[in-house]
Parts: sequence; C-alpha cells; structure tokens
Amino acid sequence: MCVAQPQPVNTVLVGKKPVMSYVLAILQLASQGVNEIVVKARGRSISRAVDAVEIVRSRFLRDGIMVERINIGSEELQSKEGRRSRVSTIEIVIKVKR
Repeated sequence: MCVAQPQPVNTVLVGKKPVMSYVLAILQLASQGVNEIVVKARGRSISRAVDAVEIVRSRFLRDGIMVERINIGSEELQSKEGRRSRVSTIEIVIKVKR
C-alpha cells in the first residue's frame, strides 16, 4: 500500500484538471509571497505542467518570474496486478522576482 506524503506549501502537483487551474495555483502562490514555486508532473501530465508554466511566464508575470531549473527523471510504479512500469517525471522550479 502506498502512503501519500505531504507536499511542501510551494508545490503544485499537475494532474488531469484544465491547464488554467494550475496557472491560477501558480499565480496564487506568487501573490502570497512565495519566492520559489515547484511544479511537478508525471506521465501524460508533463505537457500540461510545461504549458501552465509557459502561460504564467508569457501572459501574466512576464518579468516577474524566471525558470530556475528543470529536473527530469523516471519512477517505477507497480500496478495492482503486480506489473512494473516506468513513468517519466518533471520538476520545474520557478523563482519569483521581488
């Protein structure tokens, strides 16, 4: 059984919701005074995470944020049937300029 670990306050986990949901989450963290925002995604959600960061960077906070680093990797997951599969991961770290 997998136990979910709590994520730090400055982390946005990207899933299946519309892109603008994650854009709003990033903007909300930036407006709350968070200096560093981490956007994480796995598998098919990776493109949605990249889109969210690019929308924030190009439309909303043009000079207000900078992509500090991008980490890519993979995780091995086990299905209910016991099959193992590898899933790609991405972590985009955004620095908010003050």
